[in-house]
Amino acid sequence: MSGFRIEHDSMGELKVPADALYGAQTQRAIDNFPISGLRLPRAFIRALGLIKAAAAEANLALGHLKKGQATAIRKAALAVADGQHDAQFPIDIFQTGSGTSTNMNANEVIAHLAVAAGAKVHPNDHVNYGQSSNDVIPTAIHVSATLTTSEQLLPALKHLKQAIDKRARELKNTPKTGRTHLMDAMPITFGQELSGWSAQVASAIERIEDALKRMRRLPQGGTAVGTGINADPKFGPAMAAQLKKLTGVRFESAQNYFEGMAAQDAAVELSGALKTLAVALMKIANDLRWMNSGPLAGLGEIELPALQPGSSIMPGKVNPVIPEAVAMVAAQVIGNDASITIAGQSGNFQLNVMLPLIAHNLLQSIEVLSNVSVLLADKSIAGFKVNKARVNQALAMNPILVTALNPVIGYEKGAATAKLAYKQHRPIMEVALETTGLSKAELKDLLDPMALTKGGIHG
Repeated sequence: MSGFRIEHDSMGELKVPADALYGAQTQRAIDNFPISGLRLPRAFIRALGLIKAAAAEANLALGHLKKGQATAIRKAALAVADGQHDAQFPIDIFQTGSGTSTNMNANEVIAHLAVAAGAKVHPNDHVNYGQSSNDVIPTAIHVSATLTTSEQLLPALKHLKQAIDKRARELKNTPKTGRTHLMDAMPITFGQELSGWSAQVASAIERIEDALKRMRRLPQGGTAVGTGINADPKFGPAMAAQLKKLTGVRFESAQNYFEGMAAQDAAVELSGALKTLAVALMKIANDLRWMNSGPLAGLGEIELPALQPGSSIMPGKVNPVIPEAVAMVAAQVIGNDASITIAGQSGNFQLNVMLPLIAHNLLQSIEVLSNVSVLLADKSIAGFKVNKARVNQALAMNPILVTALNPVIGYEKGAATAKLAYKQHRPIMEVALETTGLSKAELKDLLDPMALTKGGIHG
């Protein structure tokens, strides 16, 4: 027993490690859910700390806590938010679906710290005053996802877009063979190709920012079932105002607490925007892998920065490791979204009962997308080199350039010219000189790859 102390809750007494800051309810959850070893992320614990600090300030202002209690709770809660006690949050994400165990974990840790500082504070009566796990945990999902998206993901995406735009400007006059169905098509410039990537990232930013409008609406104040039982009617707006002061983010009290507690539609919407971003990043990553393929037997259009040896058996092999990592992140995020979608459907009457899973998957998606977007920008986009000789050779041999002659010679003669060029493996210019009756000067003008990237009718 020397390594333990006795704690009690409404169900009785329980042994808790002597040095633990938590109490009996946390220990019961540790004992009940030895499932995955996965813990709620740092960002979520930060949000819990901020919520408890804001709640203490709101309850002090509303006259429900004494100054000494509120001050001690706020100080302890902010220490939790700052990450000083993360080891004291050991509960598995696969727990009670409301996240009650994690809310009580926070209440117990904060109360323990407040008591150690000399205040008379109870986990339920004071730290959790005017609150329920049923509104605290949904609020923590909103707060944590909003903060991490605003502080990490959106800056990372803007950085990625800037990197793409810089390379697009540098390569705006470098034509290459376009491809549809993975087959040769009319020319475009590298700058035009990258502009499509940039637009995808810009659209992703717009979607995410729009979803955050709903994430900033907090259900705190609904307490047990959305009616606000045992909470001051002014508590929800007051708490949101305190959170705004603590974070600088425009959090607001939801107009309807029932929605925010019974459903997780805002989180599902944000996850959907993250999934769409993942799809865009997968597309960009795969384009880079194709363009880099070879270098001799593939397209070999670009050379990505060499970051590490690519094989334990094949000397000299270098692989597109960053695009591969991007593709794996995209797959993980798409899988996370599928789980969040199912979890979002699990709102039964007045409460969603898959809240910890939503929190974990949503925050993981935000984190990995943030990190990999910066890597994609700095270790792939910024440093790839164009193999101009290879690109120009492919352009010269591309029979599809004959498309530009359609207005002059017609589709049928153009098709015959292209087929002959394919068959004889000859540049389209040579074959067109023999089949079209056009002069070399006319063909040079009509088949100029750079001119063709501008669209319209040439000649």
